[in-house]
Amino acid sequence: MTTNSASARYEGLGKAGKGSITTRSGVLSDQPYGFGTRFEGQPGTNPEELIAAAHAACFTMATSFALAAAGHADGTLDTQCTVTLEKDGDGFAVTRSALTLNASIPGIAPEDFARIADEAKANCPISKLLNCEVTLEKSLEG
Repeated sequence: MTTNSASARYEGLGKAGKGSITTRSGVLSDQPYGFGTRFEGQPGTNPEELIAAAHAACFTMATSFALAAAGHADGTLDTQCTVTLEKDGDGFAVTRSALTLNASIPGIAPEDFARIADEAKANCPISKLLNCEVTLEKSLEG
């Protein structure tokens, strides 16, 4: 078992409030977030951006390990993830996490690549965590 942690602080309430996020590792240290960074494009981060980063990283690592287990020794995986936040009743909900994978894996058959990527999407821990539609577009170079 492995555990990780992060903390958030919010000073003030509602739209006027300002928050900051810090991770145990220190990669994020007092990074600003709030209404402006979430909905108005102001500098800083927001929860959906962090989910997108986590999902892209998790899926890409899962795909890498699955490719290695299938006997592939080299390649490059580039993943983009877009998380969608939509109005849901009186609040909001994350409704979709869209993964786009561009890969270069020497010697892999396209159908093997597609199967491995689809399995990684279904089985990476962040995909399993999310309670929303998870999609995957994939392309193989070469």
